[in-house]
Amino acid sequence: MARSDIFVSYCTNSDRDVAHDLVAYVESRGIECWIAPRDVQGGMEWAEEIVNAITVAKVMVLIFSASANNSPQVHREVMLAAHRGVRVVPFRIEDIAPAASLEYFLGGHQWLDAFPPPVEPHYPKLVSCLNALLSTPTNPPARQDTPSPAAGPGPRQMHQRVAVEAKNLRRLESELAVYIGPFARIAVQRAAAVAPSVNALLEALAGEIDSEPDRRKFLAGCGWLRGA
Repeated sequence: MARSDIFVSYCTNSDRDVAHDLVAYVESRGIECWIAPRDVQGGMEWAEEIVNAITVAKVMVLIFSASANNSPQVHREVMLAAHRGVRVVPFRIEDIAPAASLEYFLGGHQWLDAFPPPVEPHYPKLVSCLNALLSTPTNPPARQDTPSPAAGPGPRQMHQRVAVEAKNLRRLESELAVYIGPFARIAVQRAAAVAPSVNALLEALAGEIDSEPDRRKFLAGCGWLRGA
């Protein structure tokens, strides 16, 4: 996979034309982008290629629309970018607010509004933003706060979360990876850090799966955890 500084996240079902037009403009200004499916190498596993591309990127451009707001795939890409310390620039092509799960990861990021249509006049502003971001140091990766042993029982410490053995978490990752690929590892780590019960943990993970039949299949196949 060739290195690209900019990863472009978008809803492939509805925003493909905007995404590829935007990439053509940005690359004509000398900024290399990575966008699926164009840059997925033949014979490679799609999800693994996306994980690798986000890992080496410096900035993610999120083409934000109603479709992207409702796309589990887009949510997973933004979550992984946040986990990797990749800056995210939401390029909003529709006047809508982000879903709570996206807002959690996008808080504090610079939003660029590109509505009402046409969006093309807003491309120069995006290029200026990208040049500014690429000229400054990359964000550090997100870290888990580690409370000091001497610290009092603050809100994070008082939160009760389910205790799951490491071997069972690894098994959960394998079960979930059947449906969402390499994103499973990040999803399990995130959910296990906050879930108050096994049922809540499994429901959170099932929510990462696009298909309702597959969600039911995943939950049925994870009955072993409830008895662990």
